[in-house]
Amino acid sequence: MRQIVLASTSPYRRQLLQQLHLPFITASPLCFEEIDQSLSPELVVRHLSLQKAMSLVRHFPDALIIGSDQVFVDTRKRILGKPSSPDAAFSQLRSMCGRCHSFFTGLAVVDSQSGESVFDHDVFSVTMKNLSDSQIHSYLDRERPFDCAGSFKIEGLGIALMEKMEGNDYTSLIGLPLIKLTEMLKRFDVDVLSAKGG
Repeated sequence: MRQIVLASTSPYRRQLLQQLHLPFITASPLCFEEIDQSLSPELVVRHLSLQKAMSLVRHFPDALIIGSDQVFVDTRKRILGKPSSPDAAFSQLRSMCGRCHSFFTGLAVVDSQSGESVFDHDVFSVTMKNLSDSQIHSYLDRERPFDCAGSFKIEGLGIALMEKMEGNDYTSLIGLPLIKLTEMLKRFDVDVLSAKGG
């Protein structure tokens, strides 16, 4: 089987990829993440995902490299990533209360040997409950989700913040759309269910 590299140091993405029972390694992407507010969120996450995967091509010359990135769009149509501080996380959650928000997760797979790449994105929407300031502070103190777009961990206590969730693949909300990934890997002759690769 081809070597698989996850271009991420995110423990959440690593845990998701482990669900596919494929051997892989992780490596920190060698690129600077910058959100261009003039682009659509779809283009932002596709570009950042591909950029992450491509940044490791020289270091892994015969591998399938997976890149992923996520942003969410707030009520003012701004594209936001991870909060920069506890205060920023509180502001994000406060502004999200009682509203529906969309999370955009990009995904790219690059064959470093052939140079072929595929990329796409997934959208998942969440509607947050109306929460008091004390509830938000309590959540942030207990889970400390400061490394997550949207300032919550849906795979943990963050589920208690939600009124409703809608989308095709809940794993995209955590940060790595596994349904799309299994289809992309098939393009490179890696069948997750047979665990055979070209």
